Amino acid sequence: MSETVVFSQLSRKFIDENDATPAEAQQVVYYSLAIGHHLGIIDCLEAALTCPWDEYLAWIATLAEGSEARRKMEGVPKYGEIVIDFNHVQMLARAFDDARAVQTPQQQEWSKLMLSMLHDIHQESAIYLMVRRHRD
Repeated sequence: MSETVVFSQLSRKFIDENDATPAEAQQVVYYSLAIGHHLGIIDCLEAALTCPWDEYLAWIATLAEGSEARRKMEGVPKYGEIVIDFNHVQMLARAFDDARAVQTPQQQEWSKLMLSMLHDIHQESAIYLMVRRHRD
């Protein structure tokens, strides 16, 4: 049995919308997207990064022991999945950037991609990552 960890990034949301939204109502649209699961809005996630299980564990072990970032990423082995949203961007970006000095070249590539995804979330707060453990 092979196991992987898949980082899926929100790529788009669908709303049943027949007319263009006036600029003054755009905040209402953003709020609706945020609570969309109650309103029938569908999130479309795309796999952005896949790591073999053992390599994921080694990668997150490069984060500072006892740090909030490491505890967050250890949620995957503990719970099977985590969500990374706007609230986690600063903390995780600092941690992955700091850890690159002690990482293997492969881990550095994953950290670079992670930092890019975190940047996307910082630019558009409606974006989030779903990180899940997959067993084949």
